[in-house]
Amino acid sequence: MIREEKYPILEFDDDGTAVLNPENFTEDRFPTDKLVITFFPEVMEKLAAEGKILPERTISGENPVEIFRFADDSTLITLGQVGCPACAGNLDLFHTMGVEKVMFCGGGGALERDIGVGRLLLVDGAIRDEGFSYHYLPPSRCVYTDPDVTDAIARYLDENSIDYIRGLAWTTDAVFRETASRVARRRAEGAKIVEMEQAGCIAVARFRGFKYGALIYGGDDVSREEWDERGWRSREGLRYDLTELCRRLVNIM
Repeated sequence: MIREEKYPILEFDDDGTAVLNPENFTEDRFPTDKLVITFFPEVMEKLAAEGKILPERTISGENPVEIFRFADDSTLITLGQVGCPACAGNLDLFHTMGVEKVMFCGGGGALERDIGVGRLLLVDGAIRDEGFSYHYLPPSRCVYTDPDVTDAIARYLDENSIDYIRGLAWTTDAVFRETASRVARRRAEGAKIVEMEQAGCIAVARFRGFKYGALIYGGDDVSREEWDERGWRSREGLRYDLTELCRRLVNIM
């Protein structure tokens, strides 16, 4: 049921069935329920060149989505698309095709100066400074991951002596509107990294009822008066290892 509000984005409708549903686009179900979403195209290219991933299928459409699987287990992997509507919208479709366990890995802008390039954030939740998530969950300032899933990821990281921090991401649609005042406010609310997908992905997982976890590494620095790129996209070894780590994590969910 929808309730009228002053602003359309706040008019959440809890009806689980829409006019257009993922089932309208669903092809054959996947042979597994595990998926890694990575934002590292060069890692995908290297894994393919090494024969470590093989084509699973291409989901047709105006913007086709390529799905691969690891050669030595059944885990799927795909390259994420930027922003909640593309990334989280595809995630809703993947779930309808049988995915029940998802690990996300990407990079984001550090909101604190001591978050160096490559420092991992285990995402506890996201500040909802975007629009997509409000169509999946009632309005709130934050959306949180399933604590049981996130705790299981944390235990694995601790047991394997993998350094990380744990906290909130700030999800925004507008990369060119991360003003100094907004950065300061989000940091005061507990956000560690700014990015463009987590609020939507978490909202889809909570609405549809599947397991979801995310690791984001500190990339560029937006904590200062002037933006510092910090060469964050050139960390090929880190990005490769993070993708492999997420493959292991999705298998212990």
